[in-house]
Amino acid sequence: MIEINRLKLTHRRDHRVLIDDLSLTINNNDKIAVIGEEGNGKSTLLKVIHDRALVSDYIDIEGHVNKLNHKTAYLMQELTEDLRKLSCMEYFMRLDDFFSVNPKILAKIADDFMIDKEIYYSDRKLSTFSGGELIKIEMAYLLLEEADVLLLDEPSNDLDISTLEFLERFINDFNGAIVYISHDETLIQNTANKILHIEQIRRKTTPRCTLYKGDYASYIDQRERSFITQDKNAAKERSEYAKKQARYQKIYERVNHELNTISRQDPHGGFLLKKKMHAVKSYEKRLDREKDDMTAFHDEEKAIMIDLEDVFIPAGKKIIDIDIPLLKAGDKILAENIHFELYGPGKIAIIANNGTGKTTFLKYIKDYIAKDLNVAYMPQNYSEMMDPDIKVIDFIKKDRTKDDLSKIMTLLGSIKFKDDEMLHKLSDLSGGQKAKLFFIKMIYEKSEVLILDEPTRNFSPLSNPVIRQILHNFKGAIILVTHDRLLLEEVPDVIYELSYTGLKRIDKV
Repeated sequence: MIEINRLKLTHRRDHRVLIDDLSLTINNNDKIAVIGEEGNGKSTLLKVIHDRALVSDYIDIEGHVNKLNHKTAYLMQELTEDLRKLSCMEYFMRLDDFFSVNPKILAKIADDFMIDKEIYYSDRKLSTFSGGELIKIEMAYLLLEEADVLLLDEPSNDLDISTLEFLERFINDFNGAIVYISHDETLIQNTANKILHIEQIRRKTTPRCTLYKGDYASYIDQRERSFITQDKNAAKERSEYAKKQARYQKIYERVNHELNTISRQDPHGGFLLKKKMHAVKSYEKRLDREKDDMTAFHDEEKAIMIDLEDVFIPAGKKIIDIDIPLLKAGDKILAENIHFELYGPGKIAIIANNGTGKTTFLKYIKDYIAKDLNVAYMPQNYSEMMDPDIKVIDFIKKDRTKDDLSKIMTLLGSIKFKDDEMLHKLSDLSGGQKAKLFFIKMIYEKSEVLILDEPTRNFSPLSNPVIRQILHNFKGAIILVTHDRLLLEEVPDVIYELSYTGLKRIDKV
């Protein structure tokens, strides 16, 4: 087991405490899902458990992580640029004993993750693989490290549905402990036996960590029921207190009136009234103590997001109608004979196995949307459209008037950005915070057509129901790529599967 004792993590830049006084034991066969809103320190916690040197340049650490004799392996949320420049063989050669690994083990891992057995020796650069393919390669590397505790930061990102199902089996069958972060509510429900919820309450000034032993749905249900009970008790206590306060006030006013009107010739009566007033004052102090001890109304960190402003696309309006004889990435043919059309308002989802060209397809068709429509594109890789050195507020609109600034600040405030955070560089943000910025930009620009590549990949499982509702209610057109099973169930009108032979309409999953 791994013991975490009174861990406190403080961000050095703004002195914000991310985690405070966390004590936790990670036991063999624990499958712990770490959940919480964006930017709350989930990834930082995993890094500290694995190797505190990963965060030592920006996080102050108090407390201890005792691994005893356990070996951890860490799957980072995104590969660094240095690693992305490596070939597959160079990546795997980072393992000291890579060339002594039994070929049968290599072949089994490749089969399990549905990747080419020759991938280990390929000179293909990691930067040329799709997001889902990269996750599979990283997971293969992780297994070869032979650790007994796996720390996985968004392992479900970009995986196709069949690989997600394999990942669920892998987590459940792994003979050791796994602590993981995931946006995928279905995966969490199907795998986690403990939930660690990291929150920022009291207007993001106080961290709170809650460990629940059980599955995700039970945790959410228990949490809601406990909040309802807490609020009922708080309301009842305040109602009873108000009655007592009214009774006290009535008694006080009567005794005070009697004291002010009693005759000086009745010293005994005056003495009794003063004694009575003393008792009344004692009752007041008792009421004050009751007020201090009253149950507080519940405090929670909520996933706040403004709805996309209403837009109007007439029924039957042509959004896109295109034929693509060959869909290519460089010299590689990904698909052929694609016919794609969308008439507004409508919502279409596209699924496919990893590496079949979904992202390439989205990038291709966005240039063919009807020119009289306002189009927003949210890429899978945010760096494609985000300069890490620009400020948050400049991402929404760089050249702005005073009125623009006021509206932008209001929108950013709605997703809990403080005034100083609006001036932070994009490089300082978590993946979830960046994803929220894309939504704010869509709202600000009143986008009529949304082209979204894995839009929920960096939101917390608590935020995702809000995102799904926003997209479900949107009155414009949506073309999205996703493997989020709940998103596929709740948002698109039609689902297409992309393969080498083109697009095929399928039943909703």
